[in-house]
Amino acid sequence: MSRILQLPKRILVGRPIRSELISDHLLPKKLALPVFCSDPLSSNAYATEEILLMLSLGGMALFHLTWWVAGAVILLLLVVVASYRQTCHAYPNGGGAYAVAGANLGRDASLVAASALLVDYVLTVAVSVAAGVANIVAAFPALVPHAVSVSVGLVVVLALMNLRGVRESGTIFAIPTYGFVISVFIMIAVGLARMAGGDTPTAESASYGIQPDHHASGLLLVALVLRAFASGCTALTGVEAVSNGVPHFKKPKSANAANTLSIMGGLTVTMFAGLTALALATHVHVVDNAARLIGAPEGYSQRTVIAQLGAAVFGGNSIFFYVVQVFTAAILVLAANTAFNGFPILASILGGDGYLPRQLHRRGDRLVFSNGIVILAALAGLLIWAFDASTTRLIQLYIIGVFVSFTLSQWGMVRHWTTRLDGSPSGAARRSMHRARIINGVGAVFTALVLVVVLITKFTHGAYIVVIAMPLLYLLMRGIHRHYSRIALETTPSASGVTLPARIHGVVLVSKLHEPTLRALAFARATRPTTLTAVTVRQNPEETDALVREWDLRGIPVPLKILNSPYRDITGPVLAYVKDIGTKSPRDVVCVFIPEYVVGHWWEQLLHNQSALRLKARLLFQPGVMVTNVPWQMGSAGPRTVEVNAVPVEASLDRADEQRTPVVSR
Repeated sequence: MSRILQLPKRILVGRPIRSELISDHLLPKKLALPVFCSDPLSSNAYATEEILLMLSLGGMALFHLTWWVAGAVILLLLVVVASYRQTCHAYPNGGGAYAVAGANLGRDASLVAASALLVDYVLTVAVSVAAGVANIVAAFPALVPHAVSVSVGLVVVLALMNLRGVRESGTIFAIPTYGFVISVFIMIAVGLARMAGGDTPTAESASYGIQPDHHASGLLLVALVLRAFASGCTALTGVEAVSNGVPHFKKPKSANAANTLSIMGGLTVTMFAGLTALALATHVHVVDNAARLIGAPEGYSQRTVIAQLGAAVFGGNSIFFYVVQVFTAAILVLAANTAFNGFPILASILGGDGYLPRQLHRRGDRLVFSNGIVILAALAGLLIWAFDASTTRLIQLYIIGVFVSFTLSQWGMVRHWTTRLDGSPSGAARRSMHRARIINGVGAVFTALVLVVVLITKFTHGAYIVVIAMPLLYLLMRGIHRHYSRIALETTPSASGVTLPARIHGVVLVSKLHEPTLRALAFARATRPTTLTAVTVRQNPEETDALVREWDLRGIPVPLKILNSPYRDITGPVLAYVKDIGTKSPRDVVCVFIPEYVVGHWWEQLLHNQSALRLKARLLFQPGVMVTNVPWQMGSAGPRTVEVNAVPVEASLDRADEQRTPVVSR
């Protein structure tokens, strides 16, 4: 039966992997890049568009500021990548901002960073999948009514891929990731080559003017530029995942993780700069509402920036245009894979530290943190359903969490270098630390500024949900840690050790005299308790009288105690009887033996053991009471290997008395 139940799991997830083979499933850099960096790489599909979108609020007159904003984003990206390279070396066990903040800023700061990252990982999955599905339904309009179900289905597929193992998921995701990078680089190269040859491509929206929403000047101009900068910083989402995932890299782990981060940074900066240059050269115009485009035909539906660039460079009906679009949609969906690796690893570290349930700390039978993967998929699916898979609504919740963690991580690294400088002698090493501290300090200021801007500009558009969710998650983690600490304190052995019980009183629950009851009586007698009593509750006088007659007829060598129940309740009288035994001596222990059917079908469980389950649940809360289940396997559960009826029950009990000796003499 168990093998049949395991079959669907094995088909979907694969065979278990032995623990000693974990080194065979660590990632080389070529697979780690698509596994941990698909999110920041995919952000090139919309980072430039977000900058142009914000600047368009002031009309075309602000487009000349695009390079300045893009340059600031590139600078910040380089600073963050440089900082996290150092984090990979300083904290090889992973943890990212959580580990850095915990070591340098204290527990509260680390939990704030962790709550921010966990929320952001869930949003990353929801936003990435919703954005990818938006591109899919744009090509296949018939799927528009099914956008939510398609999105949730893709989340399930991503979860199953990751449940199969990190290495297998890396192999699966490598083709879309590298395909997107290569296709974008080809598009940039062809576009720049055409520009160099005097044949500059022209975007389909180049001839349309833009009606400004605001006449930007003074402080309003600064606000629009800051909003554009904050929106462009979506290019930084997912950078944290590499430092979280250091344990998944092949040795030397820290060096490989740091090098992978550098490769990702180089690719992202080059793609982002190239797409921005191409967008400005082809005069791409993108607005939040197509009605603001001056000269656009009625009913005009604007396409994404990357789609306009592909059409301008290759032609709107060319095979290369569709290749770019297909890989763009694929990478946007698979960008969620960064979160599917970052979330379970961080949750595992938090579980090991006692801030999340311990189950999250354990690897599954495929050597991945399967509990974290399942929880992430469930939360992301719930979020997609709640927001109708709307990228526009979900994006307002995005990047707040990641910039909270960035800021805490940067400040933590500043404290890290300050501590090391205190005892460091002068020389090249000291100068290197000074440079590192300056880099981290600049990054901390930048990310803190972006965080403030994002909070102000996005708070009323849905970001308040994240502002509420993060403190709630922080309080939840504190509560879980208090619980584990209290349990550890309560279960710590005293100096004198555990006191042996003075007497053990055995109680066997009896409903009728059948083979499961006889097995329970035989087992209870074999344990040699100080006293042993069988107990039944009188609900039907005729049935109870028949039980007493059969008990006497068989000569059962265990006294039968009958409890009255005027209200036909079983649990109450048994609890009162057991409690009365326990009050005679605080060192006495009552062991209650409960015969239980073991059935092979789930629906059979609904028909049996219900009274026993309720009673057991109540008995477990009684101090000084032990509960022992004595199973009786029914035919549907498989063949029984022990036949209690081979000899009379009284003979088997007497033989057990003769052969057994007490383990502990009193």
